[in-house]
Amino acid sequence: MNKYILIIVSAFLLFSCSDEDYAELNTDLVNPQDVSEDALFNGATISLFDQMESTNVNRNVFRLLSQYWTETTYIDEANYDLNNRNVPGNHWTILYDHVLFSLNDSKKKVLANAALSEEEKIGRVAQITILEVYTWQILVDTFGDIPYSEALLDRENPTPAYDDAEEIYMDLFNKLDQVIPTLGGSIGFPDVNYYGNMDLWAKFANSLKLKLAIRMADYNPSLAMTKVSEAYNAGVFTSNADNFIIRYEGANPNTNPLWNDLVESGRSDFVVANTFVDYLNALDDPRRKVFFDDNIDSGYVGGIYGDNNSFSEYTHIGTVFHEPTLRGVLMDYSEVSFYLAEAAARGWSVGNTVQDYYENGISANFESWGLTEQELQDYLNDDNVDYNMASGDWKEKIGFQMWIAMYNRGFEGWTTWRRLGSPELNLPADSGLPVPLRYTYPQDEQTLNKTNYEAASAAIGGDTQQTPIFWDVN
Repeated sequence: MNKYILIIVSAFLLFSCSDEDYAELNTDLVNPQDVSEDALFNGATISLFDQMESTNVNRNVFRLLSQYWTETTYIDEANYDLNNRNVPGNHWTILYDHVLFSLNDSKKKVLANAALSEEEKIGRVAQITILEVYTWQILVDTFGDIPYSEALLDRENPTPAYDDAEEIYMDLFNKLDQVIPTLGGSIGFPDVNYYGNMDLWAKFANSLKLKLAIRMADYNPSLAMTKVSEAYNAGVFTSNADNFIIRYEGANPNTNPLWNDLVESGRSDFVVANTFVDYLNALDDPRRKVFFDDNIDSGYVGGIYGDNNSFSEYTHIGTVFHEPTLRGVLMDYSEVSFYLAEAAARGWSVGNTVQDYYENGISANFESWGLTEQELQDYLNDDNVDYNMASGDWKEKIGFQMWIAMYNRGFEGWTTWRRLGSPELNLPADSGLPVPLRYTYPQDEQTLNKTNYEAASAAIGGDTQQTPIFWDVN
């Protein structure tokens, strides 16, 4: 435990650097040569979790795009004005500067460290590569075409060209295919997620490959089917024990960012959205007691999405999300189960039926939030939930239940809706704009990397919120 605390502290010291100071990471004023590959790796890991867990409106508004939550006083983001606070630019900067650059630096140090054995170098490079793939996928799925092959050259090329999003995906598959076979017998970092258990890292890598493949299922079904089969046969998550999580602690700087945003800030910026509340009320979903607070005597009442909502008049976010020690999640068994349900629905060979995996996805989510077996069975037996009885085609059924299960994982909820079109989301009350299909490129790119920005904008069909990501063909 002491080793874990030391790793966390050193990593957070790295993360405390501002964006402008990133270039100074490897020229630390105190002791630059002592920024180890371990600290860089764990610092990047924490930065990635923190970005995806945060609900700070300056950096992560995915819970709003998914219509899980809505705003009270300041309603720009729920009405899809994302440039007022430079949300796309902050997301871009954190993932490139605090995650990818740190991982790249860590990899260089691993390869140059003569004290490491070959097994240690292989394991550490594999871990770094897996996290790189995860981060690149977030960037592609957020923006589309992005700087990739020239992106991490820093001063050598401050204006990198943009790569085609589909070609990036192909290279991400290649990266995973290269490192997955090396994980067995290798020795990884004493990381803050799996504590160096390389069998779990292999499951994570295969599950990530499954995720990439399912993203492409409508765009390139033959390739997707092949990659799904490879991932499934190699071994994906099989229980919540495999989840890729981080265990936050009870005091700064190691708390879940939600605690900083919802509690430490002293602000009352969010209530749960009527979109989400109304769907769960219609199902009498027992997860409401976890997801929502009981602050309204008349039951659960969601704030009108995109409207000025009185904090006192609408249902608040559940108390568990105000705990500093709430786990952070980047991938879990519920998510993987729904991907396998989708694969089975497409007729691909993944071992079980679509109903089996659909129920596994719901069951895993109930378990992760502490619901009882009886509550689960009552829910699964509801005609509106039972896979054979619920209305709609498989995309509607799987998409709807996965969207519910991804609550508190706004990026995946938003992406589930983008891919499967379920459920129907509301138009925001103030702007009436459609839900974005992507972020527009950061404003800095439009000025500091103008030529490449303009080429990328033309290549994707226009830098607008309604330009779909390449895999979004529906």
